[in-house]
Amino acid sequence: MHVQEGNSVDIRPLSLNDAEQELVLQTENRMFFERFAMSRQEDFYTLEGRKRRIEQSLKNAENDTEYSFGIFLQDQTLIGTISLFQVVRGSLQSAFIGYFLDGKHNGKGYATKAVKLAVDYAFNELKLHRI
Repeated sequence: MHVQEGNSVDIRPLSLNDAEQELVLQTENRMFFERFAMSRQEDFYTLEGRKRRIEQSLKNAENDTEYSFGIFLQDQTLIGTISLFQVVRGSLQSAFIGYFLDGKHNGKGYATKAVKLAVDYAFNELKLHRI
């Protein structure tokens, strides 16, 4: 998997080196994100929990079941996450898409750009037909 570059944001798979930055993102936005997501276990908000989730995301990509990316500003500040999940192969060739963006970066077009990059990756790299 390679980096998808955009004019204002890039997306790339998270690595273990991103775990601390992701923990800060999740912790600072906990109340904001939980309005739109399922409730989280407390280990979701720990460094070890973030590392386990990143390792699982990398395994999911190897198994072609889910592709998770960080949304980064040009200076490599992590401002969100975006995923292609429930990948279905065969005649359907589809996936769902979901994302979270740091509340202070809403309304600036970053999520729109990240979705475009993820959809481009899905169609051109993964050869999906539907998102």
